[in-house]
Amino acid sequence: MRMREQGEKYRRGDDGAMSVSRLVRRMKNVLEIEIGDVWVEGEVSNLRKQGNGHYYFSLKDEQAQLSCAAFSAERRCAGHEALQDGAKVRMLGEVTVYEARGQAQLIVKRVVPAGLGELQARFEQLKKKLHEEGLFAGELKSPLPAFPRMIGLVTSASGAALQDIVSVLSRRAPWVQAVLFPVAVQGQGAERGIVRAIGMMGDPEHHDLPRCDVIIVGRGGGSLEDLWNFNEESVARAIADCSIPIVSAVGHEIDFTIADFVADVRAPTPSAAAELVVPDGEELRARLQGLHDGLRRPVREKLRSAQDLIRFARRGVLAHDAQRVLREPTLRLDEAHAAMKRTAEEQLNRRGLRLADRQAAWKARHPRLVVEQRLEGLRQFRARYVQQARHCLQGVSQRLERARRLLKTLGPESAFERGFSITLTAGGDLVTDPAQVGAGDRLATRVAGGTIESEVRGEGREADGPGRG
Repeated sequence: MRMREQGEKYRRGDDGAMSVSRLVRRMKNVLEIEIGDVWVEGEVSNLRKQGNGHYYFSLKDEQAQLSCAAFSAERRCAGHEALQDGAKVRMLGEVTVYEARGQAQLIVKRVVPAGLGELQARFEQLKKKLHEEGLFAGELKSPLPAFPRMIGLVTSASGAALQDIVSVLSRRAPWVQAVLFPVAVQGQGAERGIVRAIGMMGDPEHHDLPRCDVIIVGRGGGSLEDLWNFNEESVARAIADCSIPIVSAVGHEIDFTIADFVADVRAPTPSAAAELVVPDGEELRARLQGLHDGLRRPVREKLRSAQDLIRFARRGVLAHDAQRVLREPTLRLDEAHAAMKRTAEEQLNRRGLRLADRQAAWKARHPRLVVEQRLEGLRQFRARYVQQARHCLQGVSQRLERARRLLKTLGPESAFERGFSITLTAGGDLVTDPAQVGAGDRLATRVAGGTIESEVRGEGREADGPGRG
């Protein structure tokens, strides 16, 4: 209502005349909001290709023409190869107004030959059919193996896609073996070769082929017609029936085929497919180094704990009873030794098994001297650090034994053996002066061989005078 009232004001001249720029901007907003993106079909004329990658041309039919622009066409306009003077095309674009000229314009986003409308309809029909059958369901997708040993390639032997895949595999995982099943990826009847290749690689034992862990099916980019063999129902069902995980890598990132929806994983490009199926060798080496560092850390911690116990024993051993002082450190040391040994053995056994499995698999596929050297270094590391731990524990035991002997030497038992004795009253008090006792008092004298009990028959006297026991 307000817009109609405002328009009436402008038409009556109540609010003054509207500026040209304002009117053109309103026209632009109306077109972009009301129409937006739309498919248009017509004939290309007056095509101009700029050095910066922009395309300018007109799209016409028998009764009208429309100015069009494809900005950075090679990067942002899919199918720009179809733009030729006189070509019949269908375009997806945004309707707008070029304000500087007040001219309606179509900003082109996608171009397909006009004759592809039937193919697009067939694509959508088959896509709907297979979706309703459940061939696109996520629960049917198989996960990719973490460490594949052999990868099957169903693609052209002379295409750029093969070179891209091999280049990525050689860089990331040179130990992986690639098995090529060459097929035609374009032209009438090419889908039959693709179906045959998928079927044979999915059942390799019956066709005298090596069993692959994952299969990459794909080709480089192209038009909808070029990629149509991968939109055939027979190819889709062959992918769905294959027991081996399949990665679809057909065309460029903007291209989608029926094979992409049925495959276990869709990759935007053949190079991206190769990166998806194999791990990065550099990353694996970093993980091995992390395992190496993780094995050293607990050993160092246990050694520091044992050293702390030794320092504690040294500070308190002369002021306390030997057995009481040594009891707790001994228990803690035994527990630390058992825990350290158990942890080290578990970690080393677990990592050793993993490394042994990988080493056996890699040796069966491709010689890798660098990996073998690292595995040998890990085995040497295990033996070296287990030996070091044992030596450290032996040293701790030796130091504890010396402490026991020292206590025995300095303790009261050694004095008894040299002829000294200790006399105690019946109440347990140490007798150091004859005046402490009187006639009739019972005494206990500790010597090396035991305790002598006696009774005082005379009065206590001074230490320097003769006395009577």
